[in-house]
Amino acid sequence: METNKMNNIWHRYKKWIISGIVILVLAAGGLLLSGRLATSGRGVSAGTTRAKVTVGDIVDDVSAGGEVVAGRAVALSLMTSGTVAETLVKVGDHVSAGDALLRLETAELERAVTQAEQAVIVQEASLATLIAAPAAAQQASAEADVRSAQAQLDDLLDGPSTEELAAAEANLHAAQADLGAASARLNSAAAPADENALRAAQIALDTARAVATTAAERHSSILVTEPNQFLDADTLAQMEKQARAAAQQANADLMTAQQTYDALVNGNPSSIAASQASVASAAAQRDAAQAKLDSLQAGPSDADVAAARSSLAQAEWQLEQLVAGPTAARITSAEIAVEQARIRLERSERTLAEATLLAPFDGVITAVNVQPGEAAAGVVIEIADPNSLELVLQIDEIDMAQIAPGQIAEVTMQAWPSETLSAEVVAIAPRPVSGGDLVVYEVYLRLGRTNLALRAGMTADATLTTGELTNVLLLPSEAIEVDRGSGTYRVQRVTTASNGEEIIEVVKITVGRRSGNYTQITGGLAAGDEVVINRNLPAAVDNLPGNGLFGGAGN
Repeated sequence: METNKMNNIWHRYKKWIISGIVILVLAAGGLLLSGRLATSGRGVSAGTTRAKVTVGDIVDDVSAGGEVVAGRAVALSLMTSGTVAETLVKVGDHVSAGDALLRLETAELERAVTQAEQAVIVQEASLATLIAAPAAAQQASAEADVRSAQAQLDDLLDGPSTEELAAAEANLHAAQADLGAASARLNSAAAPADENALRAAQIALDTARAVATTAAERHSSILVTEPNQFLDADTLAQMEKQARAAAQQANADLMTAQQTYDALVNGNPSSIAASQASVASAAAQRDAAQAKLDSLQAGPSDADVAAARSSLAQAEWQLEQLVAGPTAARITSAEIAVEQARIRLERSERTLAEATLLAPFDGVITAVNVQPGEAAAGVVIEIADPNSLELVLQIDEIDMAQIAPGQIAEVTMQAWPSETLSAEVVAIAPRPVSGGDLVVYEVYLRLGRTNLALRAGMTADATLTTGELTNVLLLPSEAIEVDRGSGTYRVQRVTTASNGEEIIEVVKITVGRRSGNYTQITGGLAAGDEVVINRNLPAAVDNLPGNGLFGGAGN
């Protein structure tokens, strides 16, 4: 295990180790000069370390670490709300584009589609009826309505005929006669009874009352009689039964006699009520006949004539509309109603279709967040394409000028440090990653084909080759001071005064690309210039990656 750990450290930091060896070799060759110079004032202090600007070649690259992610991974939500009826997949399932993943309960949605279909049928039928030519029967009926309305107006304007007046008078006389007969029947029903009949009814009532009293007393005496040597229990029971029946019959006879007597004294209520109703009906018929006769004799009123004329005009307008056919506005309105019904149908069908969640591409299910019976809200299923793995690097803003889509990179996975994968830059995030003191951008690399079992979430290191330069001015990066606030670079150049004293001069420079521990100088210095390597850089510079120099991650 210790050996594997050392191997990991070697592969992760081999570039730094090699760069250190290069520095030592160059120092031995005289690139880095040490000296103890006795100077004062602006002169070079004793014990300073210096470096010289040289001409050489560099391979420009940028190194960074990152994480493997799925290039195509989506969190799926439903376009419509509802209750989950069934989930058709589970985590780890492989699915193809268009496969059903989840369904909602659709009973109400299906009813909505059916209702929308019926509405379309109704509106289409209304439009067809509107634009169809009128049938012969429809036109004949409209013409008959016009003739009838005209005849009613003409009759009203001509006034009543002799026959109409005679008939109205005859109806009045007949109604008056019916009223008289009904009144006579009422008087007869309400007249007092004959004295002889009343006397007979009184005698019958008294007799029935006496019989009922006697029967009740007999029944009571039997109830209190105890069994003895002459009357056993069965005999008494039989006697009680007969006495009870006799008492009940006597009471019924008494009630009948009482009703007969009351009817003679007060009259028959039902007969009187019927007679009264007959009188009221006959009186209403008499009044109606009188009103009819009065109306005929008075002639038509202005209101009657106006109503008749209005009925005729309405009938004529309906006939004209039927013959002329519908107006363009009515047809347009009906067509709009049909289109609106079709739109509602399409919307209902789309809502029903959206109740089934489909896979947008081939992939693997990574999360199922709902179960049957639960409300479908938010993200319900997550899916990723395992064939779209990408490596996302975080690269310092200083190195971003060298990064472009299409550049080739070498990738080493932390899980397989001895394996090298090829990759290509496919995209660069337009905005930096927020947080921290550094400004870094995400760079996306498409990984080449490999037999390694790559998984999202794995970490890796990548080296991007950004270019190769020959015969350029080079200076050790540690000799360059960076002012991130102004975005400028400077060095402390060693110059010789006229009196031979060596002094330090702060010089602003411009830089180009960087490789390993060396940076290309594009302005401000010339080949052979010497600079002081400042070991006491300000904290704002010391804290930058790469010892305060341009430092992209991993460089």
